[in-house]
Amino acid sequence: MGLRSRLANRGSKEPVNPVSPTTSPPSRDGGRGRVAVFDPLLERLRSQIMERLDFLRVSEMSQEELRRQIRHVVELLISETNLELGEATRAQVMESIENEMLGLGPIERYMRDPDVTDILVNGHRQVYIERGGKLELTDIVFRDDSHVIQIIDRIVSRVGRHVDESSPMVDARLPDGSRVNAIIPPLAIDGPMLSIRRFGVRTFDLTDLIEFHTLTPGMAELLKGTVKARLNLLISGGTGSGKTTLLNAMSAFVPADERIVTIEDSAELQMLQPHVVRLETRPPNVEGRGTVTQRDLVRNALRMRPDRIILGEVRGDEALDMMQAMNTGHDGSITTLHANSTRDALARLETLVLYSGLAIPNRAIREQIASAIEVLVHVSRMSDGSRKVTNVSEVVGMEGEVVTTQDIFVFHKTGIGEGGKVLGRFMPTGVRPRFMDRLLVSGVQVNTELFSIAEDVQS
Repeated sequence: MGLRSRLANRGSKEPVNPVSPTTSPPSRDGGRGRVAVFDPLLERLRSQIMERLDFLRVSEMSQEELRRQIRHVVELLISETNLELGEATRAQVMESIENEMLGLGPIERYMRDPDVTDILVNGHRQVYIERGGKLELTDIVFRDDSHVIQIIDRIVSRVGRHVDESSPMVDARLPDGSRVNAIIPPLAIDGPMLSIRRFGVRTFDLTDLIEFHTLTPGMAELLKGTVKARLNLLISGGTGSGKTTLLNAMSAFVPADERIVTIEDSAELQMLQPHVVRLETRPPNVEGRGTVTQRDLVRNALRMRPDRIILGEVRGDEALDMMQAMNTGHDGSITTLHANSTRDALARLETLVLYSGLAIPNRAIREQIASAIEVLVHVSRMSDGSRKVTNVSEVVGMEGEVVTTQDIFVFHKTGIGEGGKVLGRFMPTGVRPRFMDRLLVSGVQVNTELFSIAEDVQS
């Protein structure tokens, strides 16, 4: 009797299908595939483990203790059935069972990969990951749609949420800070969809971003100076462009003796300073009550004696309160915004202020923006997956009905190199920003030559 048949027949009178039960598609991720999680061999093994585990003690066990017990039971089952498994196969079986029972099933191995930034489950037969800024189709296959929903339930139940036909959309956060969005039928026509934005395993500083050719040393020197001199900054960019990464890197230059209040939908910021107050929004409970919005938190933060307010992302009516905070003594505040350019960022900020519901004339909103925001930084994700700061601009005031800006640095794309790498140059525009006087008064020295020296990007 074959290896699979002996284990599959253990404790069962049903005949075993001779066809290989592992039906995952060919590997598309460089041969890093594993035994498919819906393999009947693993399913039968998992059910037998469930029968033998001491569930009276499971709730009292740590993850490591439970992991050890699972391994022990697996070893017993293998020994009892006289299975001859090679070391690699044995380790593979152990990993699959542990991932299914303790982790996020078949996608758990990508949750442990520091190079994976996004995991996208499109129904039970299609899983993509993003690695190095590029999407890859993996060889992962779930058993069926109910298996995907089971993993979604495991995630959202940890934060007191649930997902079903009456509540088919849910946002959650994993213990490591990764953001999760799930949507199931009937809204998701082709099966349950799960999107995980991985929380950065490693925090990158400006030196790292220079090495990645995200920006140049001259640009980094200027941005560092704007933070130290307490200028108000708005970082804009598309989804996955690196806004939060840049914000984290720049925030390292906030003096350690300042009180920082951070406000986020999902806690991602990693402040290095000792005096940081972290606030996070709260979604409604199952009864639709108890919501705490970013606007609520911004208003509350103003009563907490902050030296700086850092808003992870402005996306609604909190824009008005953030603008008012920047205009009333909370200098050095930083926020991010989804937009396609610096000009689009200003237009979108104006639209978000209108969400407050107050009857504010457009000109008054623009004047508020012009006096609140001093520096605009735009980040873009290139076609090769790299991220680059494509604009560093200064808000210089109003000209008629328009908020006026001037570019200090721009990135000019010059072509595509070997392997699809984006080539280009970071170019200073030759403009000496008006806020240089603010930097000097604050004791920040910036080499003025950086405004006239172009730097090549070697990609």
